[in-house]
Amino acid sequence: MKAAVFHRRGGPEALVYEDVADPEPGPDEVLVRVRACGVNHMDIYVREGSHGMKAPLPHIGGLESVGEVAATGSAVADWEIGARVLVLSFTADGTCESCRSGRDNLCAARQIIGVNRDGGFAEYVAVPGSALLRIPDHIPFVDAAALQGSFGTAWHMLVDRARLQPGETVLVLAAGSGVGSAAVQLARHLGCTVIATAGSEEKRTLALALGAQHVLPTAGHFDREVLRLTGGRGADVVAEHIGPDTWTKSVASLRIGGRLVTCGGSSGRMAATDLWSVFWKELTVLGSMGVTRADMVHVLGLVGDGAVSPVIDRTFPLSATREAQVYLAERRAFGKVVIVPEE
Repeated sequence: MKAAVFHRRGGPEALVYEDVADPEPGPDEVLVRVRACGVNHMDIYVREGSHGMKAPLPHIGGLESVGEVAATGSAVADWEIGARVLVLSFTADGTCESCRSGRDNLCAARQIIGVNRDGGFAEYVAVPGSALLRIPDHIPFVDAAALQGSFGTAWHMLVDRARLQPGETVLVLAAGSGVGSAAVQLARHLGCTVIATAGSEEKRTLALALGAQHVLPTAGHFDREVLRLTGGRGADVVAEHIGPDTWTKSVASLRIGGRLVTCGGSSGRMAATDLWSVFWKELTVLGSMGVTRADMVHVLGLVGDGAVSPVIDRTFPLSATREAQVYLAERRAFGKVVIVPEE
C-alpha cells in the first residue's frame, strides 16, 4: 500500500510517500481502508520528535482516520466488511480505573494511534475493533475525519471538563483552528456568549460567521478587551490551546471563580502563571486530554442531526501529506485540513 512515512525525525522533508507492506490485523483487530484522515498539530510534533513525542521508527502518523472495514481478525464478531467507521485516536483496555470511570482517554494501557502505533496517513490501518465507532451513512468521510480533533476535543474541554453552562461567557482562543472553530459552534449551541480570538482579519470575519459575537486579535491585549466587553467581570470559561504566548492573558481574562481549560500548547510546554490571580480569584485550571468514546458518540449525534458542522479548510491527497503539514504549521487554515488517499 501507499503511505506517508518518516524514517527519521525532522522537518517536512523527512516525510516520504512510498510503498509499504499492508498491515496485518491481529485476532482482535480490524483492517480499515482509510477514506480520509484529519491533520493535527500532534502529527507535526510526532514527525519532529518535539513536545516529548517519540514515535517508533519508521512511522506512519495520522491520529484522525475514518474509512471502511476491509478485513477482521479471527476474534472480531461485531464489525462487518464495508462498515463505515471512525477510528478513535487511542486504544483502551476497558478494565483499568480510568476506563471504569468513563475516562477511557486516560487508560493506563492506552496507545495513541498515529503516535505509539501507525496511524491513518496510509491506504490501510490496522486497529483494535474496540477503537472503532460507526459513522452514520449521511455523514461524508471527509466531514467525519474532521470531527475527532475538533469537535471531540472541544466537547471534552467545554462540556466534560469545564462544565460550560447556558448563559455563560466563554473565550475561545484561535477560532481559526480546528478545535477553535468547533468550540465556537458548540458554545453557541449550548446557549453561551462567545468571545473569540483569531490571527488575521479574514479569520476574524469567518469566526463571526460561525457565531462568535466578538472576535479579537490573538496577538493583541485581548484580556483587556474581554474585561471591557463583560463590563469588568471577565469570562466564565477560557478555552486555551496555544500556551505560553497567550497563557498570561488567558488567566487575566477570567472572572472571579472562572475556569481555564487547556488541551494543548502549540507555542510551547512551559507557561508562567500569576499565582496570586489563581488564589485571589479562586480560579480553576483544568487539563483536557483528547476525547473519550462517549464524547465522540455525542459529537456524531450532533453532527448527524445538523446541530453543528465541521469546518473544512481544504483537502490534500495522501501523496501531498508533507505539503498538508506545512500548510497547517504555517497557520494558513481556517478549520480542518484533511488527507484523502487517491483512488
